[in-house]
Amino acid sequence: MRIATWNVNSLAARMPRVLDWLAAARPDILCLQETKLSDEQFPREELAALGYAAATYGIAQWNGVAILSLLGVDDVQRGFAAEPGFPAPEARAIAATCGGVRIWSLYVPNGRTVDSPHFVYKLEWLRALREALANDSRSASRLAICGDFNVAPGDEDVWDPEAFVGSTHVTAAERGAVAALLELGLVDVRPRALKGQPFTYWDYRAGMFHKGEGMRIDLVLLSGDVAAHVTDAYIDRDTRKGKLPSDHAAVVVDVDVPPV
Repeated sequence: MRIATWNVNSLAARMPRVLDWLAAARPDILCLQETKLSDEQFPREELAALGYAAATYGIAQWNGVAILSLLGVDDVQRGFAAEPGFPAPEARAIAATCGGVRIWSLYVPNGRTVDSPHFVYKLEWLRALREALANDSRSASRLAICGDFNVAPGDEDVWDPEAFVGSTHVTAAERGAVAALLELGLVDVRPRALKGQPFTYWDYRAGMFHKGEGMRIDLVLLSGDVAAHVTDAYIDRDTRKGKLPSDHAAVVVDVDVPPV
């Protein structure tokens, strides 16, 4: 089973690239973030032509998450219990069962600055997510939690730790929230880089991609029984290159477990 995640930063703008990539990489499951489309606007027919069913959660032009699957999408859940909002809940989490694996596609709040109310919201959101995943793990033994976490789990996940002092994405509180998810028995799969450092995000500004000044904030967390069967995991850096790229690259994880 090939599981992938990609923050496309507007699916409408990136649709030709996504279609080409799906045809070439053929993931069984692709988790998308920042689709920036309502459910009614989602391009289901174009994706169905490649064999993909879609579970979507989109509200107007902000945020938005989706799961594309060649293995069907069952038991779809949009959002989660006790999910906080800013002020209302946003389209940041969707789950579905695909081929016997419970898949989550997440777009964690950015946090903006450490003194911002949005930072408090981010930490509350991650705490509520942990409770939701704890409940899910009691009913589903095979889990894959994928998406843009807006947290670099360790200093090795940023190009220069000194450059991030006092910033979001690297604080002890944010890293602690991700570590709390791993305490549920999840494994942070560290993908290899096909070239350069194993980062998944590079800001558009100041040529940061070409200078290698990136971060690993797009994560794939697998339950132990799935993680034990990973055969490969890599960052497709080419998805960040070329015409009209997202500022994130796709992450791909191959797992030797048969669909059920």
